[in-house]
Amino acid sequence: MKAIIGLGNPGKEYEKTRHNVGFLVVDALTKKLDAAFAPKRAIQAEVAEAVMEDKRILLVKPQTFMNVSGKSVAGILAKYPVKPDELFVVYDDADLAFGDLRFKTSGSSAGHRGMESILSQFPKDTAIARLRIGIGRPEHKDVPLDAFVLQAWSEKETVELPSIIEQAIKKIESFL
Repeated sequence: MKAIIGLGNPGKEYEKTRHNVGFLVVDALTKKLDAAFAPKRAIQAEVAEAVMEDKRILLVKPQTFMNVSGKSVAGILAKYPVKPDELFVVYDDADLAFGDLRFKTSGSSAGHRGMESILSQFPKDTAIARLRIGIGRPEHKDVPLDAFVLQAWSEKETVELPSIIEQAIKKIESFL
C-alpha cells in the first residue's frame, strides 16, 4: 500500500492559499480516482482510499497545521500497512519558481517545516519520496515569506494552477 500525503493547513481561511497546494493536488487525484475523503480523528487527518492499477493507495490530508504534519503521518503508519518507502509527500516550495516541479526520493527538509516534522518521525537518513511544487517568492521584498505562503493565488497563478496540478498528478502516477 502506498500513501500520498498532501500538505496544507486545515480550515476555510487557508483553502486557496499557496501553502495548501499539496491539498489541492491530493483533492484532484482523489476526484480523478472517484474516491472521497473521510475524517479520521484518531490520526488527525482526512483519508481517502482508492485503487490505482490494482494497487490500494491512501490519499491523506493532515488536519494538523503544516508545521506538525508528522503527527498525522505517524498515525497513518500506526493504523495502515504503509512503510516509509511507500510514502509520497506533496508540498509547496518557495525556493522553486512558480510551477516548477521537483521529485526526489530522499533528502533533507531544506527548511520546509512540514517536511521537517514528517522526517522527525523516522531515523536519520530515512528515504521519503516527495514532490515539491514551486510557489515562488514575493515580488516585493517587504512581504515576509510566512505571510506570502498564506496569501491567495494571484489571478495569473489561478489560471495556470490546473495545468500544474495535472503535471503533479502525472508525477505521482509514475511513482505509483
